[in-house]
Amino acid sequence: MSLAVLIAEIADQADDFLGLVLDREQARAALAELIERDYFELTPADRLNVTAGVMAALEEEERFGLEFVGDPFKDDPSSADESDQ
Repeated sequence: MSLAVLIAEIADQADDFLGLVLDREQARAALAELIERDYFELTPADRLNVTAGVMAALEEEERFGLEFVGDPFKDDPSSADESDQ
């Protein structure tokens, strides 16, 4: 089985093994446990790749909600530049 197929399969089952977990670290730990238990034949490097791939897929689905990047209270630099002209 290819890692891409495995990542997609596990991501599709996320609701089953994560339930209402919305914390990234708890989700990563549960995911690592699942992979170690059910896919023990994977090499450690493949386990890390699958974990990262599934977490990326869950992030893309916005499973953990949105986060603000940067300082939300800082003025928009583009609007400050426009007012200087």
